[in-house]
Amino acid sequence: MMNDELKLLIREGITAIANGNTLMALMHFEEANRQGGANPTVFSYLGFCLAREHRQFNKGASLCTRAIQAEPNRSVHYLNLGRVYLMAGQRGRAISAFRHGLKRERNQQIINELRKMGLRKSPVLGSLRREHFLNKLLGFAYARLGFR
Repeated sequence: MMNDELKLLIREGITAIANGNTLMALMHFEEANRQGGANPTVFSYLGFCLAREHRQFNKGASLCTRAIQAEPNRSVHYLNLGRVYLMAGQRGRAISAFRHGLKRERNQQIINELRKMGLRKSPVLGSLRREHFLNKLLGFAYARLGFR
């Protein structure tokens, strides 16, 4: 069971993230990590803050993954993992993490992240893979001509 001071540190850290102050949140979660031992919520948010402030993407993703292993049904861990992947430039992995989170529970923050990323248009030739050179070539040509 968490003590009151640990709960307060977590709450203040989450509030700091919501206000865009990830440096302050990082300080709260580092202190919570020192006090709380193995707490999945702390791991998840600490991973996000480390990636955001110190660009430690591998460590951040590792902490978020550790939180997911401990609490696989909490979508917030998938949200933080997806955000870490986005910062690391791994868009495919981020989308996968967000989708896994939405399968666990509805989370408006995940939905907002997916909307920010935007939707891709369907391939020009639906019978071929998106990566096929004809789809790429025709996609560029259609975009240049203003058809897409």
